[in-house]
Amino acid sequence: MPGTRSTGLLALGGIALAALLTVIGHLEVNDDLNPLALTVSDFAVSDRGGVIDVAMVVLALVTVALLHGLRRTSPHRPGFGRPAELLLGAWVAGLLLAAVVPTNDPGTAMTTAAYLHRYASVIAFLALPVAGWLLARRPDLAGVARALRTLVLLSLALAAAMVWSAYPGDRVLIGLAERLLILTEVTVLATVAVTLARRATPARAASVGGLLR
Repeated sequence: MPGTRSTGLLALGGIALAALLTVIGHLEVNDDLNPLALTVSDFAVSDRGGVIDVAMVVLALVTVALLHGLRRTSPHRPGFGRPAELLLGAWVAGLLLAAVVPTNDPGTAMTTAAYLHRYASVIAFLALPVAGWLLARRPDLAGVARALRTLVLLSLALAAAMVWSAYPGDRVLIGLAERLLILTEVTVLATVAVTLARRATPARAASVGGLLR
């Protein structure tokens, strides 16, 4: 499927762009901010409307592209994959809302907008791992099912570490936990994107088949 392969390649390019923008965003902010102790949102609010917010929007668009590609390859069964699609939609909505609505500045009191940002982020962080677990059940992703489940379990462990840090842990290393969580969850998207990108086009498949005869 040429369109599916192109979707996978486009998604991989989007993931690479989001990663680059996030690194640039960290380098541009105040040097006094500690990435191990502060979340990505803390960095983003210091550069409101900057490249980190753009990176979040790019990741949301990447997920929309992957949803399109997955629908093209899904088995023709009514409702197949619908729960995973809804969860990926929740991830997209959470990312976009978190990008538009800022958190509070580090060290200041939580505002209504900050709470909205926090809960949108929580929804996104929880929705993607569950979606990844459901995607691992798809026949067309059977080759990466074990990798997806491993990434999901790691994501949930990191999410638990982040929750512990945010409450009884007095935010110790919360920035590190969150960045590892984001890296793991984006790797879930990248794994699906690679699978789509590796699909041979009909012409290529026929050519390979002819050579093997």
